[in-house]
Amino acid sequence: MKIKHNLKIYNTLTGQKDLFKPRKGKKVNLFVCGPTVYDYSHLGHARNYIIFDSFVKYLRNIGFNVFYLQNITDLDDKIIARAREKGVSPKDLAMAFEKDYMQNMKAMGVNSVSKYARATNYIKEIISQIERLQKKGFAYKIEGDGIYFDISKFKNYGKLSGRTVLQAEDSVSRVDYSKDKKNRGDFCLWKFSSENEPIWPSSFGAGRPGWHIEDTAITEKFFGPQYDIHGGARDIIFPHHEAEITQMESISGKSPMVKYWMHVGFLTVGGQKMSKSTGNFITISDFLKRCPANYLRFFVVRNLWRSPVDYSESTLIEVKSTVDKIEDFLRRLKTVRLPMSINSKLISKFKTDFYKELDDDFNTPNAFAVMFEFINAVNKILDENLISKKDAAEIYKFFIEINNILGIIDFKKVNKSIPAEIKKLVKERELARKNQEWQKSDDLRAQIEKKGFAVEDKKDGPIVKSI
Repeated sequence: MKIKHNLKIYNTLTGQKDLFKPRKGKKVNLFVCGPTVYDYSHLGHARNYIIFDSFVKYLRNIGFNVFYLQNITDLDDKIIARAREKGVSPKDLAMAFEKDYMQNMKAMGVNSVSKYARATNYIKEIISQIERLQKKGFAYKIEGDGIYFDISKFKNYGKLSGRTVLQAEDSVSRVDYSKDKKNRGDFCLWKFSSENEPIWPSSFGAGRPGWHIEDTAITEKFFGPQYDIHGGARDIIFPHHEAEITQMESISGKSPMVKYWMHVGFLTVGGQKMSKSTGNFITISDFLKRCPANYLRFFVVRNLWRSPVDYSESTLIEVKSTVDKIEDFLRRLKTVRLPMSINSKLISKFKTDFYKELDDDFNTPNAFAVMFEFINAVNKILDENLISKKDAAEIYKFFIEINNILGIIDFKKVNKSIPAEIKKLVKERELARKNQEWQKSDDLRAQIEKKGFAVEDKKDGPIVKSI
């Protein structure tokens, strides 16, 4: 069956759900702010990158040709300061944490990125943008400090965040502080070199780039001055994304720089945002030592992408139970051997309703509600032995399709073969149950569990799984 998709996504720029119409038909250019590689990545980062990984896979699944670009900020004040603490070069520190980041992405199944762009590989493009801003009168020089953007020259400053020039004093961030700025909200484009810092020559003085200019230089290189989607976490709407718009639209004279802005909600712990500055974070590596990656992905995508989510250890118990329910259902489907068929409309309705929810602002919690309603309905049919092998295979195939988007099911675990020894014990236990030899049945269950497998009794026979 062919499903017609009318995707809508919540757009921070317009403050509403907008019908998704890329600038060039089925071609989608998408950019997501990547990590600043000065420390280990935590679960807050994981949420951001899992959301966009799933969203990109969904876009591709429904027929869009997506180029997913992500930057790596491998030089800024935080990296320089941490490198000094560690007694290593900024480059070596950044490379070490970039490697850790890439390992985490691989472990979480985040593999949809088309291109990772390291900021220091685009110095030429950064310098070009600053030179054009100077030529057009948007940038000015502070001797002994750097090149700054004059926000009073850009009339639409604040259109993404809803802030004005007069409210922009809190835009002081990273390398943006200077007592000699024209406006308190002016941000740094280029920082003149200090002792023992990385340095590049330029027409306006030797130094290094500011934070905001890196991203627009990279996106202009790959996409030009305008593109479809820009994503990131909510905490960088202002000043970072506001600065990006200000820079690029000042250079090009074209608006909007980005058609759709998607901002992921915060991950909190006890109501407080998870962050390195507060020290309340759990690294991705530490989490994955305790739990499989599909549990983390399920925890992330079961919530609406733009809503805040609170993390607790008790949440993981619920996640494990829910994922187990899905995987047990798939194991049941694999045991179906009957030739008779259920109403095919039930399967068609499930597919249509599932994608209808994803089409509505990538609403994964509502899509999951559809999924579990379907699982409950089919389990009742399975209890009555009223499902065919063909239907079971079709349902199983669609769950593979779902998993290719969301990555919430461990199919290796679902498909793990049951050793002959375990099958024999299960058969003996079934015979004991039939003969009402309950103590023997319990002893055999204990033997099965001791060997790393669990058995669950269903009307249509036992389901065996590894534990």
